[in-house]
Amino acid sequence: MGGVPLVVLGDSFTATAPVLAHADDGCARSASSWPNQLAAAAGLAAANFTDVSCNGGTIDTGAGWTLVHQARKAFARGALGTDTRVVLLQAGMNDVWGASSGTAFPSTDCLLNVVAGCGLDAAAQNRLPDYAAVTDTAYADRVRDVITFVRYYAPNARVSLVGYPEIFEPGQPEACMDLAAVGRVVQPNAEGYITYLARLQDAQRGAAVLLGIEFIDIRSLTAGHGSCSAEPWISGLAGADSPFDGAPVHPNATGNSVVATHLRQHFAI
Repeated sequence: MGGVPLVVLGDSFTATAPVLAHADDGCARSASSWPNQLAAAAGLAAANFTDVSCNGGTIDTGAGWTLVHQARKAFARGALGTDTRVVLLQAGMNDVWGASSGTAFPSTDCLLNVVAGCGLDAAAQNRLPDYAAVTDTAYADRVRDVITFVRYYAPNARVSLVGYPEIFEPGQPEACMDLAAVGRVVQPNAEGYITYLARLQDAQRGAAVLLGIEFIDIRSLTAGHGSCSAEPWISGLAGADSPFDGAPVHPNATGNSVVATHLRQHFAI
């Protein structure tokens, strides 16, 4: 018995934590994040919805809010139980992969490095995760424990991996970011970073099959609205909304609204 209908675990692409924000648990979450928009649209009161996502969250890298830590946090709050209907997990972007010690966020030593760039050689230089190590088997192995935990304590829930939105268009060599008062800044050598994003998408999809859970393809849903597009659903490096509602190079309110609407329809919440 017990539990709430909807539980969400994830990283900053889930929480969309504003730059200027505070939370007692150290995990600020924007009102315009897709979990909050989803809960609001579904009419779920705070007592029927638990979001333990956190800026900097990982699958299992580091000592912060890993998925296992988040799942335990949700359990401690009484959020997981037989009444839980949907559990959504969005993670992997911040993790270390393979032999490289590099991470995708923050990306100041890769994506924003105008001299060295963020090409295919960045992983070997420890400035980017080793994209070659991001496979469906590796991803499944890393999230298996938390999936087992969730399934045990929420046996009736539909458990799903939520993919990432289109940040930069797949297959292109450059990355774009809008900078307030400056305009659009282009990193012409971003092939390594974009390859990493593509590998992560494929790994999540394959891992979901291996684990017998669902994968929600957010990249296809947001295609054509990456950071380089005419109508980006990704915030700029220092957009007007970033300090207060949303995070730089993360989904903006519109992008999160599209995701929330899709999830509500998909799960009939």
